[in-house]
Amino acid sequence: MDSHFLEKIGFISNQISRDKLKPGDHIYSWRNAYIYSHHGIYIGDEKVIHFTCGGGLETGTGTFLDKIVVSVIPNHKGDNPCSNCEEQLNLEGVISSCLDCFLAGGNIYLFEYSVSPAAFIAKPRRGTCTIAPSDPCDEVISRAKYLLLRNGFGDYHALENNCEDFAIYCKTSLLVGKDYVLGRGGQASSVSAAAWLAQLSPFGSKAIQLFADIGMRKDAIKVPVESLVPRAYATGTSRNRR
Repeated sequence: MDSHFLEKIGFISNQISRDKLKPGDHIYSWRNAYIYSHHGIYIGDEKVIHFTCGGGLETGTGTFLDKIVVSVIPNHKGDNPCSNCEEQLNLEGVISSCLDCFLAGGNIYLFEYSVSPAAFIAKPRRGTCTIAPSDPCDEVISRAKYLLLRNGFGDYHALENNCEDFAIYCKTSLLVGKDYVLGRGGQASSVSAAAWLAQLSPFGSKAIQLFADIGMRKDAIKVPVESLVPRAYATGTSRNRR
């Protein structure tokens, strides 16, 4: 399907140019014909910190996402391996890539924060915005770098712990409940709820997605990054990430 047509009908949104990027921005790029998007935190100097499954890692969702999640792997179109990032196909967890490898030939989109409930409901796709406010950019970058240094965001899972969850946490430090539940990103919520949301009216499904947003949840709490990272990594046993 033509990408210009999709833009016109609002199927995809929030596209920005490189010169508009600011350190601390939560950005994403669509993959596989706009089925799935990959998210990360832009830290400046053409670098993005993001969360990836790595080549061939089993995600075990039992859904079609198991077949397409390979699209989160960094890929420098036309020049592999990238002269800046070198070989990243087998890396997993929190990594740093150049902007080109992160985009893998796609365009840049800016994830929106502090949107109104009306604007949230009006969005044609989940995984593009949240009602939650963002923390200051210096805190966002510090949080992302802390997790990069310690590779401290756990194992990648397309529905329960994914790249969107990582970026939203870096931006807000919000997690759900006393057990710090992940998997609250918009596109994961849309997939996991699709079976029964389809039985509701369009307004009903939008309302459920609204109240599932981390910015609306009463059980969402601020979790310091030091509390999130396993103690093993906090004591200096972190794995190297570029």
